[in-house]
Amino acid sequence: MKKTGRKTAQRNICPPPLRKGDTIGLVTPAGPLVSRENFVAGVELLQQKGFRVVYNESLLNGSGYLAGRDEERAADFNRLWADPEVKGLVATRGGYGSLRIADLVDMGQIRKNRKMLIGFSDLTVLLHAIHKKTGLVTFHGPVVTTLAGCDRESQAVFFKTLKGGRPVTLDPPKVTIVKDGSAAGILLGGNLATLAHLIATPYEPAWDRAILFVEDTGEPPYRLDRFLTHLASAGRLQRIKGLILGTFSDVDGREIQEAQQAVQVRALELLAGHDIPIWGNFPAGHGRRNWTLPIGCQAEMKAGKPVLHLSWPQ
Repeated sequence: MKKTGRKTAQRNICPPPLRKGDTIGLVTPAGPLVSRENFVAGVELLQQKGFRVVYNESLLNGSGYLAGRDEERAADFNRLWADPEVKGLVATRGGYGSLRIADLVDMGQIRKNRKMLIGFSDLTVLLHAIHKKTGLVTFHGPVVTTLAGCDRESQAVFFKTLKGGRPVTLDPPKVTIVKDGSAAGILLGGNLATLAHLIATPYEPAWDRAILFVEDTGEPPYRLDRFLTHLASAGRLQRIKGLILGTFSDVDGREIQEAQQAVQVRALELLAGHDIPIWGNFPAGHGRRNWTLPIGCQAEMKAGKPVLHLSWPQ
């Protein structure tokens, strides 16, 4: 048989749901804890919902901006994923450091053992790295240290997702239509600064025909402009089919209207020649509103109302 050299498209797959009594591995692939109080509150909430938790205490107390040496953080991630008692992983926090261990993550183990991974911010790296290399749907959602501080709707979506609830529509309040239209594609995205730094790495998202969502925190408008302009100058932004702008907040998680407006204006400028829908103020980000979103799931933006429609792989 003649070989064409054409690669077979990778099939996207969903991880199995968790059940009451299951064990969740709390993974720390980036920075150490900033707030022990927030961590304890998140752990207590997971336990109240009927889950057991396991974690490496030594990584929580790392010094500087990393929770431990790269090899230690990667080994902890791989150990939790390989542990048959651990049914899913939730990040303790973000920070910085996930890109440093991406090459050390055991993708072969992940292909053999499908598990749920939830996190956001710096975890954007691992969410996309794992999805791209294995086809596994990963989840952009609260980390342990932000979970208790999220609003009720965000917590409800988080636990519904954890237990295998697969909503076919997401209809959050306060979302605005910046530019109307319809689009369908694979849902990708996360932290804007982190996504920009994935360009030209092996873990760069597949921008073509994607529905892209972005969020950020602690970045002044000129830096948000820089990241968006970088994506456009690199030819990435023009390849997407739809854009969802999440929340943009200060370092304390307070949403900043000036930043929201600046991002919307710049997105309209950069995509002026492209007829794609743009939504604003979607609840994905570092504030209290952070709905869990599936990376790698088919999504559809329909004209007239900002309701996100999802089609889940088997």
